[in-house]
Amino acid sequence: MSWLERLRDGLSKTRQQINSTAGFLGQDVRDVVTNRLDTIEDLEYALIAADVGRAATEEILEDIRRAEGKNLQQALMDALTLQLEPDARRAEFRKLGFAPDARRTSVDPRGHVVMVIGVNGVGKTTTIAKLGQYYMNRGKSVMFAAGDTFRAAAGAQLGEWGERLGIPVVQGTDGGDPAAVAFDGASARAARGTDLLFIDTAGRLHNKHNLMEELKKVRRVVEKADPAEPSETWLVLDAVTGQNGLQQAKKFHEATPLTGVIVTKLDGTAKGGILVAIVRELGVPIKFIGVGEQADDLQPFDSQEFVRALFDVNIPRE
Repeated sequence: MSWLERLRDGLSKTRQQINSTAGFLGQDVRDVVTNRLDTIEDLEYALIAADVGRAATEEILEDIRRAEGKNLQQALMDALTLQLEPDARRAEFRKLGFAPDARRTSVDPRGHVVMVIGVNGVGKTTTIAKLGQYYMNRGKSVMFAAGDTFRAAAGAQLGEWGERLGIPVVQGTDGGDPAAVAFDGASARAARGTDLLFIDTAGRLHNKHNLMEELKKVRRVVEKADPAEPSETWLVLDAVTGQNGLQQAKKFHEATPLTGVIVTKLDGTAKGGILVAIVRELGVPIKFIGVGEQADDLQPFDSQEFVRALFDVNIPRE
């Protein structure tokens, strides 16, 4: 099964949320807006239920109302794709009719060190392993730093992944200082000239304040060990958590500015619209999405591909 087919199947629950308007998706927007206000209301409810968010939903509906000459499905797809564009300039190009997205075959971090953050239970450590394999397959040398020293067996789990993949792992002691592990990892990466270091970080302490302060400390020590790093901070978010996950993302973003989000478990939720809310409210791009447990079930995010899979259609690229 291809990635697009797996993504389509994974988004089936979210797709069901918008099926209340399925009978009218092929109709002209003008006819629907003029004669079927109930359809617009149903669509509004469906988008909010899919966790698109109220503000984004209002903008989507406004875009649909202005989309003359299109059927409802195409107008909705175009509006969703626009919402998934975090860059205001690129979004403006889309409004003018240009399609700035080309299918991204890879996601290239800006530098060498990526802090990977997120609460426990979102699949953070497994995601790091998948990222390691993804970049190794593209010819990059990779290291891991097992900085989640507060979660029992987190270091051992990442160590097992490293051994399986042939990736060096900088370890600390259970309950030890995560910042020390991050410092050692960043120093080792710089000394060895390794292309990429992924730092696993704590996902839970005894209160949120301490967790955020710990993440700030990790960032500071990495900067000391390897100036200009970490170049990226990626949040792993479980799609099942929906709006609760978005609130988590906001807290993390305040503590250490995010440069990307990785959304996992899209195959287990009807809240796939949360991607729209993330991009709109955080202004941060989605880097990868995941729909399963296999290594290749984590793939670079492409907004047009996502929307096509959501609606189970195969629309040629412009």
